[in-house]
Amino acid sequence: MKIPHFTPSRIAPIATVLGAGALLGAVGPFASKFDNPVCQAVGVVFSVGWSWACFAFLVGYSRRSRIEASLLASSALAVGVAVYYLFKFLSPVVPAGGHVISGAGDGLYSRAVFWGVAAFAFGAPVGLLGSMARTPGIGGLGFRLLVPLIAFFEASQRLAAEAGDSQGRVVEMVWASVRVLSVVAVVLLVGHTAWSWWHGRGARQPAPAKRL
Repeated sequence: MKIPHFTPSRIAPIATVLGAGALLGAVGPFASKFDNPVCQAVGVVFSVGWSWACFAFLVGYSRRSRIEASLLASSALAVGVAVYYLFKFLSPVVPAGGHVISGAGDGLYSRAVFWGVAAFAFGAPVGLLGSMARTPGIGGLGFRLLVPLIAFFEASQRLAAEAGDSQGRVVEMVWASVRVLSVVAVVLLVGHTAWSWWHGRGARQPAPAKRL
């Protein structure tokens, strides 16, 4: 059995991905602590499912080995969840009323364990799909459409469930923007694939024979 050698050139990309997972976990709760529309929007985007799925997908897309894509995506998501809840534990949100939100007594530990296990379990298949999205042409199009479709579905559900919610108009605008951008992404991905297929088809056609 051949034991892999973990040289610096192999460790650096792995450390970078795990560091990105930690950053992903910190951005959402950190931005949510500031009371301005931009930070609120950033906090919403980086604290919801589709952005985390997008991260795992991109991790898988960046790896050539599908096994490595699965393991690294799930590990990075688990690191992100750990940092996310650690940040909430160390720096709970205290609104004007004085009631601590997401403190130690608010079921934080059980939620951290649940979402950590879920991230590790679901990160692997999403990373695998990201790796499969590297397949050129129509064969990989369905995989490349995964994240925009997830974003569109989640945005639609959130808009329906949170219409008129007390969180305000910023959240509604974020989800409306996500839905529009996801549609644009689908159109661009389909258009690029169709364009590549058409031009590749033309290049494969034999040149007409010259008449003597």
